[in-house]
Amino acid sequence: MTNEIKSTLRWQGNGRVRIWVALLILLALAATTACDVERRKSDAELGLNPQQSAGRKIYDAHCDRCHEPYSTRGKKGPGLKGTFQHKYLSLSGLPANDERVTDIILRGRNEMPGYNQTLNAQDIQDLLAYLHTL
Repeated sequence: MTNEIKSTLRWQGNGRVRIWVALLILLALAATTACDVERRKSDAELGLNPQQSAGRKIYDAHCDRCHEPYSTRGKKGPGLKGTFQHKYLSLSGLPANDERVTDIILRGRNEMPGYNQTLNAQDIQDLLAYLHTL
């Protein structure tokens, strides 16, 4: 074999190893970034009452596209896991209570649209009931 062929074979062999190493690194990164996200559970598994279940449906229809419910990491907006377990909301620093969260839902904030034309008072109460379960 010529030196050129030997060199080419070594390079191809190293290329395969590099591909495998790159794939392993990608898998490791994927595994570590998904650690905070849980599998979606049913309403029964979560122990939701009818009002909380109704709130979850509203959340799925209007909030889920930008907010992760069971993670502190967000999509476009912040993740909402544990929102009411803290004294203050993570981004705004406003008190984490029904009045402030309702205001944000109705009027919007930064890139978040307001839902005052979309959700009625019962929808808001149902949504708040669900958010308290996160």
